[in-house]
Amino acid sequence: MAIYPLQFTPLYKYRMWGGEKLKTILNKVYTENNIGESWEISAVENDETVVSNGSLQGKTIKELIKTLGTDFLGKAVFEKFGNDFPLLIKFIDAKTPLSIQVHPSDALAKERHNSFGKNEMWYVMQAEENAELIAGFDKKLTKQAYIETLETGDILEVLHTEKVKSGDVFNIPTGRVHAIGAGVLLAEIQQTSDITYRIYDYNRVDAKTGETRELHTEQAVDAIDFKVHDSYKTNYTTPVNKANELVYTPYFKTNILKLEGDLTQDFSKTDSFVIVMCVEGDFELSYDNEKYVINTGSTILLPAAIDQIQLKGNAKILEVSL
Repeated sequence: MAIYPLQFTPLYKYRMWGGEKLKTILNKVYTENNIGESWEISAVENDETVVSNGSLQGKTIKELIKTLGTDFLGKAVFEKFGNDFPLLIKFIDAKTPLSIQVHPSDALAKERHNSFGKNEMWYVMQAEENAELIAGFDKKLTKQAYIETLETGDILEVLHTEKVKSGDVFNIPTGRVHAIGAGVLLAEIQQTSDITYRIYDYNRVDAKTGETRELHTEQAVDAIDFKVHDSYKTNYTTPVNKANELVYTPYFKTNILKLEGDLTQDFSKTDSFVIVMCVEGDFELSYDNEKYVINTGSTILLPAAIDQIQLKGNAKILEVSL
């Protein structure tokens, strides 16, 4: 079976807070309104993306794992996860703020939902003036004090809000209360999970359903990490033509690469698939005499059996593996 870089047909998700940037900035093609998320690579049940190029066109990720096994996942990944693909890759456009929310840990998600937990990270691709994100707390709270802030409507007063710009990065481990603010376009890398506990939703009514959205107050309180941190933003550097550590966790590893001109990338020591996301600029990826044009907002997956690729262009690239 041929091994080659795999592109997927995204799944576009209506969200009451969604805008038009996935279309106007990332050149996604859809006709619906309020599309807030583009699921680039997904093995979530009933929401599986399929290959859009080459001889494997039409195959889901689970079918790729069944067909290609360790050549697709990598030996170490296959031994740990078997037929379960561990990551979900998205672009998110928040025209208005997302709900304030928290995600459960692996242990809690397994107990309650028979699912992975939802550790994730954000790379801000574009942000309007004064756009903000919420990540964690600014004030130390007990569970009881937290519940009281919900009841009085003062929850926003105890959360850490930070103005953001293009290139800002936030690691969002399970338990960290968070929300994407209005005017932010970002890339999200997360575990394969669609479990979210909503804490506060601004008392909004969804224009599509005419209803407010469910809150998960009791489930959320047991999932929250109340620890206060000095900083919630990830600091990093971008040396030219060198993949540099961005966010490394037990759930995924993300490097950032500032590409200028020609570069050969060697993944022979990486026992994992590698997902390549273009978050700025454009470039050409070459493998086995085939060329792939990758623009801002494009995602491509390199099966683990691919050891080396050639890149040419000017871009900022996220490389995601396990």
